[in-house]
Amino acid sequence: MRVQVAIIGAGPAGLLLGERLGHAGIDAIILERQSPDYVLGRIRAGVLESGTIDQLRELGLGARVDAAGLRHGGIELCFDGGRHRIDLAGLTGGKHVTVYGQTEVTRDLMAARAAAGRTTVYNAEAVTPLDFDGEKPRVAYRLKGAEQTIRADFIVGADGHHGAARAALPGGAIAAFERVYPYSWLGLLADVPPVSDELIYVRHPRGFALCSMRSPTRSRYYLQAPADARADAWTPDSFFDELARRLDPEAAARLIRGPALEMSVAPLRCFVAEPLRFGRLFLAGDAGHIVPPTGAKGLNLAASDAFYLAEAIQDFYDEKSTAGIDAYSARALARVWGAVRFSAQMTALTHQTPGDGGFDDRLQMANLRALVRSETEARGLAENYVGLPY
Repeated sequence: MRVQVAIIGAGPAGLLLGERLGHAGIDAIILERQSPDYVLGRIRAGVLESGTIDQLRELGLGARVDAAGLRHGGIELCFDGGRHRIDLAGLTGGKHVTVYGQTEVTRDLMAARAAAGRTTVYNAEAVTPLDFDGEKPRVAYRLKGAEQTIRADFIVGADGHHGAARAALPGGAIAAFERVYPYSWLGLLADVPPVSDELIYVRHPRGFALCSMRSPTRSRYYLQAPADARADAWTPDSFFDELARRLDPEAAARLIRGPALEMSVAPLRCFVAEPLRFGRLFLAGDAGHIVPPTGAKGLNLAASDAFYLAEAIQDFYDEKSTAGIDAYSARALARVWGAVRFSAQMTALTHQTPGDGGFDDRLQMANLRALVRSETEARGLAENYVGLPY
């Protein structure tokens, strides 16, 4: 098979890139090692920047997110037993974020791809990018026991942190920058009304907590937990008990308990690969970078990668220019490192670090008080939270 672009991975980065390329008349195939049901079963975040929403609307996929997405013009910081609202809209000229689950974004993109008749190969095994250091790259894979090969002009690795794309790079091809945090997030999803209309970020001596939601009737809650925490060591009751301890009295009184639809532990880490291009192989989304979820940037970085890369590949075909693909890595990484900076700051602002001796505790409180007292300080947080321009 011969295509212009072979995309490995049917997550948001791969699907959004495929949709953008398809709208530009560029033939792209997507290979995914899992089944469609598995892809849709992944429980992920869903706080979308305006740039991500704009892309969905541009592609004709704005109807569901506009109807079901929850527009948030602020967030709340909880510390010292009280809550303090950061007015995102007021501080950014009316910008906001939209709560719309990554599963729903994926569902919309998958449906659009199927409706347009664009090819996605699910359950593709042993996917291997080859010859990408030359002008005739190819991807080998196995489907139902039969060996297959795709020849393409470009290969995009959008297959996650443990995917085949980055693993195929020769030793020394990239530099990896990483920070592993000494704690994790214990998450619970439940069909209960959220404790608040907006997200609450909790700084508490017992550890961080986050009150989020997926809809007016489905809540997503997180607790800071030890790095080696296990979800099966907790029950929904013990989770809700601990969450109530960390909330302010008013929020704790509004907390509604219910059976857990899902409980899981997510280690916190930051990882950036440089560069995001090797010959005719490009990395996008989690294949190239992971940020702590505190800043709500992971899905949005996948979207901006897709934006930059689609623009670069379209220029290659329309303008016969390599300028865009030559600049892709630097453009994408500039935004990635901005998100890393913000995510690291939000994490340091709200989490308890074991063995810090009290210094971090006092610094956190000074920073939080500055945020709620100073419009200048709050504006910096708000501008980053709603998303910097592409």
